[in-house]
Amino acid sequence: MAVDLITAEVVAHGLQSIVEEMGVALVRSAYSTNIKERRDCSCALFAPDGRLVALAEHIPIHLGSMQGLMVQIAEDLGAWALQPGDVIIANDPYQGGGSHLPDVTLLQPVFHEGELVAFVTNIAHWSDVGGRSPGVGTAGDSTEVWQEGLRIPPIRIVAQGRVRHDLLDLLLLNMRDREERLGDFRAQIAALRLGERRLLELFRRYGVATMAASIAELLDYSERRLRTALCRLPEGTYRFADAMDDDGVSEEPLPIQVAVTVSHHPEPTIAFDFTGTAPQAAGGINMVRSALLATVYYAVKAVVAPDVPPNAGFQRPIRVHAPEGSLVNAREPAAVGGRTDTCQRVVDAILGALSQAVPERVVAASNGATTAIIFGGTEPLSGRSFVYVEALGGGMGARADRDGMDGVQVHITNTSNLPVEAMEMEYPLRVLRHGLVPDSGGPGRFRGGLAIVKEIQALAPVLFSAHADRHRLPPWGLMGGLPGGRGRFVLNPGTPQERVLRSKLSGLLIRRGEVLRVQTAGGGGFGPPWERDPARVAQDCVQGKVSREQARRVYGVVLTAEGEVDEAATAALRARMGAAGGT
Repeated sequence: MAVDLITAEVVAHGLQSIVEEMGVALVRSAYSTNIKERRDCSCALFAPDGRLVALAEHIPIHLGSMQGLMVQIAEDLGAWALQPGDVIIANDPYQGGGSHLPDVTLLQPVFHEGELVAFVTNIAHWSDVGGRSPGVGTAGDSTEVWQEGLRIPPIRIVAQGRVRHDLLDLLLLNMRDREERLGDFRAQIAALRLGERRLLELFRRYGVATMAASIAELLDYSERRLRTALCRLPEGTYRFADAMDDDGVSEEPLPIQVAVTVSHHPEPTIAFDFTGTAPQAAGGINMVRSALLATVYYAVKAVVAPDVPPNAGFQRPIRVHAPEGSLVNAREPAAVGGRTDTCQRVVDAILGALSQAVPERVVAASNGATTAIIFGGTEPLSGRSFVYVEALGGGMGARADRDGMDGVQVHITNTSNLPVEAMEMEYPLRVLRHGLVPDSGGPGRFRGGLAIVKEIQALAPVLFSAHADRHRLPPWGLMGGLPGGRGRFVLNPGTPQERVLRSKLSGLLIRRGEVLRVQTAGGGGFGPPWERDPARVAQDCVQGKVSREQARRVYGVVLTAEGEVDEAATAALRARMGAAGGT
């Protein structure tokens, strides 16, 4: 059936509004701070055959879990014999399409006049799904997936509108803070019901034939737009290599290599080959293929076609090869809790490769990891168990025409920070310091973004787990830009008991009164530092982002006692720096 483009556009925006509204409902009705405050959730719509139709602007990595589950269901759709009101739950990265266990996906079929017309789905990061310590499913030092929590293959958790409470009780019995888990589950169900209602309103208004034709046109439109955008990239193969600090078990770095091939004939495509990447790790930073695909799709959208809807049509021109059993395409039972660190590094590697083709479109390496911190224990007054999860941002890499943003999450994560008031109200923790780290942005003609520092005091004994990276290998700069600052975890900073912790750990006891300092990494710079506008360096010093010492030593800018640029001294110093190659 042909459909006029105006109708197709109206339907496309209607579909997008549905997934966005589902996300709002999920956030506003959730129990955990990780969802109601930090918005660690996502929503999407799929066609009956499993094709992605609409994706809310939430967390890019979550597409991997939702699409992974959808593909599994679509491959054996008849055997499921789905009915109106059914809901499927899953989280397993090997048997359920997931990418790590805390990301719990719910999927519901939508029927119109007895016909299956779509699927609505959402995903929420549950703060705990069992495992050997609180929130360990998000930590990075497990050595097998069973240590990370309860594995849930695709199971019908709601049958024709009725929750299977025996099965739900079995799941919750294996998790900490069951009341909070139940509240988040109910919020996810409510969001699915809302999506179903809104979608049926569209189908009743336009009919099945017009909706199907509009969706087909939407997918074809995204494909055409991406292929057209690929024609603007120079043909060729571009290679880049980066590395993870370690895997939380050994001290050895793990290389990530990518070759990006842009072809214009016989039709425009872009291919990614990760041959040469390290074998799957002993620790919990492995990626499964669904996570890799979501990461690659994000990178293509960010660099090549940021304004194109990310649906199944968008994915058609993209090819991905990754050796099975590698760090970016792991086999069972590899641990995957800290997979976002590796996902972020994959994006950096892709950007590094594409910087050879379109340097004006990419950013230097960003904080390069998801600094996830997890505290678990018992609230002294209520006696209730708690698990607090937060992913901290850091410095965004600079680009060809502007500085990197300070203290933000980048690339495949997109959650908010947890407000200090919410943390102190909900958990026996106190924030002593929360701010930016001076001199942590990579120097350059355009400066990398600054890192975040957060100091947290335990008001009761708690267990601490985490995954992070860029504690050893700093985020690199581009075109002569310098690296950003490294991250670190420090227990009891500034005291005789000060101790630097590993970047990936779980179940560390922090006693009452002890302080943990969490520092993320800064972003890499772009262009030689001595080419930065001296007035901007002076402004950075006034704002406390760059020290006077770094201004002189790295940027070659001499300031007067009043903070003004000493132009004569600066010109002389920069001339010497340029002659010496920036030293």
